[in-house]
Amino acid sequence: MADWHTTVTPPALARLLATARLPEPATRRRPAYRTLAGQIRLLVTEGRLPVGARLPAERELASALELSRTTVATAYETLRGDGYLLSRRGAGSWTTLPEGAPPPSDALHPVPPDEQGSTLDLGVAALPAPQPWIGQAAARAVELLPHYAAGHGHYPTGVPVLREAVARRYTERGLPTTPDQILITTGAMGGLHLVQRVLIGRGDRVAVEAPSYAHTLQALRLTGARLVPVPYALPQSRPEPKGRAGAESDERQATKERRSEERRHQVRAPRRRAGEQQWDLEEWQRVLRGAAPKVAYVIPDFHNPTGALIDEEQRRELLAAARAAGSIVLVDETTAELGWGVPQSTPLPRPMAALDRAAQVVTVGSAGKLLWGGLRIGWVRAAPALVRRLATERVYSDVGTPVLDQLIAAELMGEPLQAVRAHQLDRLRATAHAFAAALPGHLPGWDFPMPLGGLALWVSTGGLSGAALAQAGERAGIRIASGNRFGSDGAFEHHIRLPLTVPAAAVPTAVERLAAVAARAAAGGRLGSADGAQPLAV
Repeated sequence: MADWHTTVTPPALARLLATARLPEPATRRRPAYRTLAGQIRLLVTEGRLPVGARLPAERELASALELSRTTVATAYETLRGDGYLLSRRGAGSWTTLPEGAPPPSDALHPVPPDEQGSTLDLGVAALPAPQPWIGQAAARAVELLPHYAAGHGHYPTGVPVLREAVARRYTERGLPTTPDQILITTGAMGGLHLVQRVLIGRGDRVAVEAPSYAHTLQALRLTGARLVPVPYALPQSRPEPKGRAGAESDERQATKERRSEERRHQVRAPRRRAGEQQWDLEEWQRVLRGAAPKVAYVIPDFHNPTGALIDEEQRRELLAAARAAGSIVLVDETTAELGWGVPQSTPLPRPMAALDRAAQVVTVGSAGKLLWGGLRIGWVRAAPALVRRLATERVYSDVGTPVLDQLIAAELMGEPLQAVRAHQLDRLRATAHAFAAALPGHLPGWDFPMPLGGLALWVSTGGLSGAALAQAGERAGIRIASGNRFGSDGAFEHHIRLPLTVPAAAVPTAVERLAAVAARAAAGGRLGSADGAQPLAV
């Protein structure tokens, strides 16, 4: 059995090294081999380079970094001496941790119950269950359970009453759907894993947004898919209207007429709105035409982590480009119901599958973001033939989703849904207001687009390493989700994701503690610059 479980190619490691910023030495410039060893050690301790990853051979890495082989060999020897690298003749070298060292932490994993009282969790973006509705739905589900308990309890496609509720909700959102197009899964990640297993093979290309949802990116890597990142378009600056101060454009006048409603639903942005962010369609067309990916994975509705909302015109254009390339479009709608910054009078874009004439869209949804993550209810919407295929494949893993959870979700997606949604959106909106008020005062160099919905703020940290902030936060009892988790090959190093699921009343204290962590990280040395300057080892 191999001592390593994944291989890092020379170009991939070079890209990671470009984001591993070390503090400048206090005295003279450090030798190149020490810089390279320090960067690799930093990547391992921050979890960006997995433990058990096979590193490139010395000659290959030296060529990729334009360094001498002696420099790389000496760096590897330094890492072996420090306990961060193991080597065996004929097998290569792979990363490890010194004996007794704690494993790299991951702020995207829930805080253990025994640490919740002492740890501020700014990593996981998940709402508490809506009360009293969750209790009422659970009581009703228990009353219905005996009807289902007479059988074996295995429903590979889902309990019929929940499939009907999900199909009805899609129809209400502008996408006519029948229950045979719905497969209930154990959480949205269960649905994504199932779709990936059936549709994506090892070595297949998958086009993904940059940034994108961290857990899906990692799941795709584990399947052996080759990720092709496609960045968002840079926000277009809008010219200010000319003339005296009272003059307004037609757009601003229309906004003024709706001000009473928007005052409740929208938050003033410090710089710009994430709703203005759009796909870079020229880049998408280039990638789809040139790379011909098997699948394009997108989050068009209140994107995680940026909160961006894509309009229908862009959705149509991406679908057309994917159709021409023969690519399946995998749409993640887990945050589609979270439009807390959109006035009730404003219609939302229809689901992408409503614009699809070629049955090329596979949609994954979830009850976990709006209702409660503890229910572990997700679903896949697809053509009936694919639903049957997925159900057949599914029996080799979990057979079906717990019946009681499905009955609770079906109850919540009935008559209580609108009240539950309003309750949860009020929570998110209040926290967004609180962050918008607190962040500029404590961290004026940080910037973020104000989203129209979703679960988080995507924050630029003004040149500080998000991974270093996360590491400093661990020592201070704060979980911070660093931006590089949401990119491929270490991208978005100067970002963090802040969840809007923190109670609004706790935000001022949370921001004060976050600012203290940022000050400590900055005092340890400026960890690179936002302009992407080359690291010392390259």
